[in-house]
Amino acid sequence: MSISISKGNEKVTAEPNVVPLCDVLLVLLIIFMVVTPLVQKGVDLKLPTALHTVSMPENPDVVLYVRKDGTMYLNQEKVTNPDSLQSMIEEAFLTVTDKKLYIKIDGDLEYGRLTDPDTGIYHKIRAAGIENIAIITEKKTEKG
Repeated sequence: MSISISKGNEKVTAEPNVVPLCDVLLVLLIIFMVVTPLVQKGVDLKLPTALHTVSMPENPDVVLYVRKDGTMYLNQEKVTNPDSLQSMIEEAFLTVTDKKLYIKIDGDLEYGRLTDPDTGIYHKIRAAGIENIAIITEKKTEKG
């Protein structure tokens, strides 16, 4: 802090030194810039690949994650009982304007587990009243 003292009737002024504050803020900014891209949002999955893809919204409202062992997450909330999936989806879509369900499925998951008429995930999604379903994939490269 600097203080200037002068003779006479002038008042004493004190000015804070903001250089150390700026240094700390710049270091924090650099840390956040480096760490932010490393943070993965969602459940860790190996997504299937597709040749023709359509871009999806940056932050979809409702996302269902399905791992290869059958574990499911609806917006990072673990689905403990597969029978409760329908009610969880209905509840998630109560306040959402975009009535599209995005699904991130592990590439190693058997497709039959999704489409089985009695126990499949698609059956429960349709029973919840959801008609628009989008599967999130990675774009297949020319080599792969």
